[in-house]
Amino acid sequence: MPRILVTYFSLTGNTKKVAEAIYKALDGDKKIEPIDKIESLESYDLVFIGFPVMAHSVPLRVGEFLKKIPAHKQVGLFCTHGSLTGGWLARQAIESAAILASKAKILGTFCCRGKVPLDVLASLSKSPEHSSWTEMAASASTHPDENDLADAATFAREIRALSLTDDY
Repeated sequence: MPRILVTYFSLTGNTKKVAEAIYKALDGDKKIEPIDKIESLESYDLVFIGFPVMAHSVPLRVGEFLKKIPAHKQVGLFCTHGSLTGGWLARQAIESAAILASKAKILGTFCCRGKVPLDVLASLSKSPEHSSWTEMAASASTHPDENDLADAATFAREIRALSLTDDY
């Protein structure tokens, strides 16, 4: 039976909630751990990797982790963000993550909104160039919600099914 790892980096708990939803949706030999506790991916057949979008990109420690993924490892990427669903900032970050993990076989990606800490919103709202974004991000205060977590579970099952096909 394939071994599955769900790993994540989370500062506010948003990405951890999504990681837990992904983990719960999967059957079989599985493990969930923060990225900082992972020493090797060699013993896993499928790896889900999650992160919060920070400054429109992938956090540095996640980027370093993605660069070290062994060749041909099957991966599902997921992220949380304060932007509107489908916005270009989140897409840009998840695309950057896929580029950093270019040796891996990326089976799919998932992004959902996550609550942005009030102190971050307050700080960024003082900069005119961030005022629009902070207004938009404030509306993410109830995310990830039950629908987001249900979508994350669906993503997990779809990636798991893809990992079992010969197409990847």
